[in-house]
Amino acid sequence: MKRPWTALLGALSLGALGYAAVCAWTFAYQRDLVYFPQATRVQARDTDFVLRHDGETLRGWVLNRDADRALLYFGGNAEAVEAKRETFARWFPEHAVYLMAYRGYGASTGSPSEAALVADARFLFDVVSSRHGPVDVIGRSLGSGVASQLASSRPVQRLVLVTPFDSLAAVGQHHYPWLPVQWLARDRYDSARHLASYRGDVLVIRAGRDALIPAESTQALVDALPRPPRVVVLEDAGHDGFDASPAYAGSLRDFLGAPAGN
Repeated sequence: MKRPWTALLGALSLGALGYAAVCAWTFAYQRDLVYFPQATRVQARDTDFVLRHDGETLRGWVLNRDADRALLYFGGNAEAVEAKRETFARWFPEHAVYLMAYRGYGASTGSPSEAALVADARFLFDVVSSRHGPVDVIGRSLGSGVASQLASSRPVQRLVLVTPFDSLAAVGQHHYPWLPVQWLARDRYDSARHLASYRGDVLVIRAGRDALIPAESTQALVDALPRPPRVVVLEDAGHDGFDASPAYAGSLRDFLGAPAGN
């Protein structure tokens, strides 16, 4: 008969092995928990612009392509950005609006990662800025992490961060406090660190009932900015589904200088 302490030691060992296995699985497959491109895929023939970068083909859509000013939009981790075409064409008639699908999303080739998405965003900015005047940027949710790094390395005129976070790793740690997410995360999107020296105008749009991005994570980002941003809170909004809100549209148009009445 086993002694009680021997049985306890065996149970603890099994538990430790199980925990280690969960950590190992999380580390190996973490990008499957961050990026959700499956529902966004479309045929290449349904897009209207293409870029070649780093051996990959990036496709998307451009609106008002002859406008002088430009606007780049980076969406969420499961967002089909082409759904913004009708509203953005109406809201931003003075901007050429570029909606590029991330690697692995839409009709773009490749696999998403932080390094790849940020490199593609910089490449897109360089191409667009050679064709247009000032370039404004909107980043939503995951896209706020892409937009923040872009603004830290390129002359972004005005920056809009919608439901943003200070660090994706910190958000993950909030949702999985029993896992060492801060140690395991490879794609960290440390927006607070990257924006520490950004001096342009910033609009932060928060959702009052955001169940995905903790309020303290957004506040930490706001506090880290060297200049106080303009902050708009959509009190009754959750993380998604507020595109039809007049307050959302009005905040974007007012900040980005779109004509009233559109």
